[in-house]
Amino acid sequence: MSLTTYWLEHAWLGTHVEPGVALDVSAEGRIAALRTGVAIPPPGAEALRGLTLPGLANAHSHAFHRALRGAVQVGSGTFWTWRELMYRAAQNLTPDNYFALARAVYAEMALAGITNVGEFHYVHHAPGGTPYADPNAMGEALIEAAAAAGIRITLLDTAYLSSGFGEAPNAHQQRFSDGSAEAWAERVSALKPREHALIGAAVHSVRAVPADQLATVARWAEERRAPLHVHLSEQTAENDACRAAHGRTPTQLLADHGVLGPRTTGVHNTHLTDTDIALLGGTGTGTCMCPTTERDLADGIGPATRLQQAGSPLSLGSDSHAVIDLLEEARAMELNERLRSRTRGHWTANALLTAATGDGHASLGLVDAGRLEAGALADFTTVALDSVRTAGPLPRLGAETAVFAATAADVRHTVVAGRHVVRDGAHTLVGDVPTALSESIAALRA
Repeated sequence: MSLTTYWLEHAWLGTHVEPGVALDVSAEGRIAALRTGVAIPPPGAEALRGLTLPGLANAHSHAFHRALRGAVQVGSGTFWTWRELMYRAAQNLTPDNYFALARAVYAEMALAGITNVGEFHYVHHAPGGTPYADPNAMGEALIEAAAAAGIRITLLDTAYLSSGFGEAPNAHQQRFSDGSAEAWAERVSALKPREHALIGAAVHSVRAVPADQLATVARWAEERRAPLHVHLSEQTAENDACRAAHGRTPTQLLADHGVLGPRTTGVHNTHLTDTDIALLGGTGTGTCMCPTTERDLADGIGPATRLQQAGSPLSLGSDSHAVIDLLEEARAMELNERLRSRTRGHWTANALLTAATGDGHASLGLVDAGRLEAGALADFTTVALDSVRTAGPLPRLGAETAVFAATAADVRHTVVAGRHVVRDGAHTLVGDVPTALSESIAALRA
């Protein structure tokens, strides 16, 4: 059996930082063996100096939102005024320019140590709602973009059928809608997984999928044992509208229609009642926190500590890509809670890294990723411990240094399936990522 050996100067093994680890990768792209106590690189091994972590999982992404960075920071407003700017960007997407943009965005993610992205995808059709010749052309563009950028993707194909509790889609939303959950299921069933891609499902929100059609989406995911994600209680206005329409909270509505469960993840989960928290925790439904987006959009701070204590596993996402930095998302979750509670230390660095790695991958259907151990996928990333941000602390404090001091700029290497995607801070497949981003974003303004 052909093996590639990496020598990790320091490795985070889930509970502690271990110096001198040799990691063998099989030809199939899995970790074949892991040996500790290896003080110097073995002959022929590739040395990764710094702190090596399992690959980071970005559990919630809207790739085209990257085009909004900077532009939506002008002036003031609310989530709802931000949404109008987002709609304008969505109107200009085509399969070709979306491939180019997503390839650049996913390359930016690889440079940030992300090896797997959960793409919450709802721009399905041409403007006006006419399907493309291939009804899944937009989803296929995203899958191919991930391959071109060298990372894995779980395409969370999203049902989006209404502008709000029974109202027809507005002009911007027509290209999001399949008309019914049954038509959505028929279309998404034609998407096929591949080596780097899984197919999952999403309910955009309780306002965007009529209550009597929620079960159709949930059943599709259940039959395939696929991950199911849903935007949940991000805004108080949505909660109020749901109560007016159905006499219950969005969480209770989802529970009534069989949407909650251990393969389901609620994204944001910001404005919840005690009953909501108990329902999410009791069903094992996950929570994906997106702190940099939640603060950018002035959404509020979700009850992450209470959700986790109730039994809801935590994952992290960069969502609108105000920044793409999973270390910052992990740090922000803890620091947000400190600001709210005025106490420190709600999660250890190990717990925050688990949310960014193993639990994030699990929320996307990859239960064999996010750990440095034999049998796991050989997806990992190395963070420099000698940059201006990270120099100084003892290496055994590498987890704390990564979470509370490092940024995406400190990522030195990213390896997916045993192959270098980022080497010494440079992407090996996309030669000039900033130019690729600039050109693909400019194309949306044309």
